[in-house]
Amino acid sequence: MREVLLGGLKVRLTGGSDGRGGGDGPAVILLHGFGAPGDDLVPLADVIQVPRGTRWLFPEAPLSLNMGFGDSRAWWIIDFARIQADRAAGRIRDLSVEIPQGLALARERLQTFLKELPRQVPLDYKKTVVGGFSQGAMLTCDAVLHTDYPFAGLVQLSGNLLAKDIWTPLMSQRKGLPVFQSHGLQDDILPNIGAERLRDALYRAGLAVEWHSFQGGHEIPDAVLRRLGPFITKRLG
Repeated sequence: MREVLLGGLKVRLTGGSDGRGGGDGPAVILLHGFGAPGDDLVPLADVIQVPRGTRWLFPEAPLSLNMGFGDSRAWWIIDFARIQADRAAGRIRDLSVEIPQGLALARERLQTFLKELPRQVPLDYKKTVVGGFSQGAMLTCDAVLHTDYPFAGLVQLSGNLLAKDIWTPLMSQRKGLPVFQSHGLQDDILPNIGAERLRDALYRAGLAVEWHSFQGGHEIPDAVLRRLGPFITKRLG
């Protein structure tokens, strides 16, 4: 693995022809979630079965959080106090009607990264799968809907529908895009109903959604990883 600065973001690269992201093979770009360190998802590159020579890129969120443990990062700041209050009161928060205050800036940063990436790394977006976990999933969904890069697929691990009045009209422009989506039925961070709303909206717009629910919380279980490998292989193989 190696760490480089690409398009303004610190990125960890692995896989490829040399184990450090080298070569010109297909690529997988995965963004971590809120509060995780920048290397949180890197171990997935060693357990997900993908075509030989596939390169993995793990961008690190630019915002550093003071959460009292390790290097916690975020793509935008969220109101944890409100989440905890909703949870304590048994309220299921409908994120689909919300537009996070920092979403536009996070999108701009990711768009800059995507624009500059092929100028620094040999990469064909037609042979690239992009996605993430939790906040990283929602940011990649937002960015994909706001760009026209011909990605091979979109991965949504424990994400939710945000900003439906903005997202929904854009979805039809991505008709036919393969989407891998998974969510835990007992997720108390991002409710399953929010993931189902995203699934249904994408499906109605004509995207090819592969949906996987599981008994569990806000996580990526082994069963999901075993299914994610064939999804990526089919798009990149």
